[in-house]
Amino acid sequence: MTTLRLGTRRSALATTQSGWVADRLREAGHEVEIVEITTEGDVSGELLTAIGGTGVFAAAIRRALLDGRIDVAVHSLKDLPTAPEPGLVIAAVPVREDSRDVLVARDGLTLGELPTGSVVGTGSPRRTAQIAALGLGVEIRPIRGNVDTRIGFVTSGALDAVVLARAGLARLGRLGEVTEVIDPIQLLPAPGQGALAVECRSDRDDVVAAVSVLDDPDTRACVVAERSLLATLEAGCTAPVGALAEVVEGDDGLELSLRAFAGSEDGSVELRRSLVGPYDEPERLGSRLARILLEDGAADLQVATSAGPVPDHAPHQPEQVS
Repeated sequence: MTTLRLGTRRSALATTQSGWVADRLREAGHEVEIVEITTEGDVSGELLTAIGGTGVFAAAIRRALLDGRIDVAVHSLKDLPTAPEPGLVIAAVPVREDSRDVLVARDGLTLGELPTGSVVGTGSPRRTAQIAALGLGVEIRPIRGNVDTRIGFVTSGALDAVVLARAGLARLGRLGEVTEVIDPIQLLPAPGQGALAVECRSDRDDVVAAVSVLDDPDTRACVVAERSLLATLEAGCTAPVGALAEVVEGDDGLELSLRAFAGSEDGSVELRRSLVGPYDEPERLGSRLARILLEDGAADLQVATSAGPVPDHAPHQPEQVS
């Protein structure tokens, strides 16, 4: 095969993730050229809900794929809309990084140790809703920016803490700045958080074959369940939703355990449900749990939540820090 042109955003995290995929492809015997692409989400300083929400980081890269300017694209999976993109296929979902959220706080504090009135920064309604539901008495402030910007809010004293995805900090080698890895019992991650999607054109059988060796079946099963839940909820860009699927050992072999959250941003409504299902039916498991949430009140919650603007991004929208 000729050299694979791998498209990526220009951010430090995106190029790090793409570099990791490129190295795996080179180990498999392929030549890889990195092609940097600027997306609307990279150049706009507006809140993501104002410029289109889901897909603002992925759209330009997907156009480059469809136009034949690149052969392969690497995305943070939670950047991608749940609806399939005609003409493209996610050929590989590599092994997932730790999907949990983390706290970076002043004085080495944990979430539970933050004094009442502390100011915590996040751009995510999902995190806002779950932290508010904990009743810790902290103020949550919407923020946007890359890892340096967000952590800088803490080191400068502008904020007492920020909440980020552990996966992004791990890939950037910055886990030493984490003061707490937050248990999913408190804060469920975004669907697909910590996972990468390696995408290519569906009519390029040669590229699909080259990339598919990177696929991790356990990771794919988990993220399919999480994204199926999100798609069935039809959460839109304003519904705070968290989800985490894990492979577990059942009586008859491997199963999937799926936990989900839906709630109001002020923390007054909190729905947490879970379900276990067959390993080989992740899409069905996700849609079943979503229907349970809808029956238990998530449908009404979505109507109320979507009536007004929210800061930055929803749980399945892209975060600049992964």
